[in-house]
Amino acid sequence: MRTKTAKGKNIILTFVMLVLGFMLAFSYNLANKKQPVSTKISDPQFARENELRNELIQQQKENRALQEELFSKQNKVRAMEKDLSKEEKSFFHLAEDAEKYRMYLGKVKVKGKGVIVTLQDGEYDPNNENVHNYLVHDYQVFKVINELYIAGASAVAINGQRIKHDSYIICNGPVITVDGIQFPAPFKISAIGDPNVLTAALTITGGIKYQLVNDNILFSMERNDNIMMDPILGES
Repeated sequence: MRTKTAKGKNIILTFVMLVLGFMLAFSYNLANKKQPVSTKISDPQFARENELRNELIQQQKENRALQEELFSKQNKVRAMEKDLSKEEKSFFHLAEDAEKYRMYLGKVKVKGKGVIVTLQDGEYDPNNENVHNYLVHDYQVFKVINELYIAGASAVAINGQRIKHDSYIICNGPVITVDGIQFPAPFKISAIGDPNVLTAALTITGGIKYQLVNDNILFSMERNDNIMMDPILGES
């Protein structure tokens, strides 16, 4: 009986020891898990990472500043390009105007489409004793020239003689004098410009053509795609 009792006590004691050991081991592990892991400030790896992080932040700031500067300069370049574009258009229009003035003044040789108007003295009328009633006069020639310029002609010539801004035309009987040069009839007035516009301007009802016909002047007009006019020589 004593042997059995002693064995029972040993078994209970052993079981108690196992439970106690298990509890101690569990408590130790739990305590280790809850303990915070401390990082030392002097750790070399952490210090290097912090240094690189600061350098990256600084580099980003510099990049942002450079990008803003780039955008600002790009805006200035765009503004300059717009100004240059406006100046280029302005210079282009000035060059066009200068060329038109040279053509008008007879400074350059010109070639282009246009019309040729021919004015001839009217047929002799025995019932009309005044011969001047069917001769072409200077004012009639001027009417045609002025109408052509109004209609947009860029250059005009009479019998090949270029007309300039200060040209003068004088009637001397059956001939006319253009800037000191005499021309007999018929008088061919060449004009460079849009043939459709020039033709319409001269043939409009009640216009120049009808006035000349009523004055017994023979009027004819043709279109020409290759009118050439030499520059006026001896002019400054």
